[in-house]
Amino acid sequence: MATTFSSSPSVDTAAAPRAFDVSALGAEAVGTFVLIVGGLGAAVLTGDVIGPIGVALAFGIAVTAMASALGHLSGGHFNPAVTVGMAVAGRLPGIAVVPYLLAQLGGGVLGASVLYAVASSGPDGATAGGFATTGYGADSPGGYDLTSAFLLETVLTAIFVLVIALVTARGHSTALTPLVIGLTLTSLILVAAPVTNASLNPVRSVAPALFVPSMLGEQWVFVAAPLLGGVLAGLVAR
Repeated sequence: MATTFSSSPSVDTAAAPRAFDVSALGAEAVGTFVLIVGGLGAAVLTGDVIGPIGVALAFGIAVTAMASALGHLSGGHFNPAVTVGMAVAGRLPGIAVVPYLLAQLGGGVLGASVLYAVASSGPDGATAGGFATTGYGADSPGGYDLTSAFLLETVLTAIFVLVIALVTARGHSTALTPLVIGLTLTSLILVAAPVTNASLNPVRSVAPALFVPSMLGEQWVFVAAPLLGGVLAGLVAR
């Protein structure tokens, strides 16, 4: 029997299903997969052509599309920071957090593996720079240090999760809600890109770094900072 709880969708909350089942986890896995393939894929395969604005839009469009398509099933988180923030805000039961995170990680790693297989056959291979991994210090696009990276990732993720919590609150969600979320992500990625290569999502950082082991040691920042930002946003929203 499925465990029941109220989800926190990126669409009309009142119309959301009230049961937690395999469809919710499947939606989180598929949505995160598409986010990685669509957003990170744009950075890896066409980043030199479309630039940071194009990459930011690719992430935003992917989130908008998946929130619209799958939000009614799982809430459309596709990001551990969002899941943790919604749980802290009282919008998602604690029992759902770990299953959501595992589904997101599974979808993200699968998406990164597809990109790795493609990028590996390219002229530069799937190097740290070519695979759009996040980093600080020498691995920051602009040479920003650890403190700057941690602070910015925390603050920007908190803003992102707080916007999601507010625009998906009961009585406030509209048909434009997924677009608002996608455009918010786009704008925040543009701020973070020169500092960290823009994470705001632990899976976005960890999934590609699994295929570039030299970058794994730095990814704790892009797990801890976004999760902290999610918690802070959840507390404010609550």
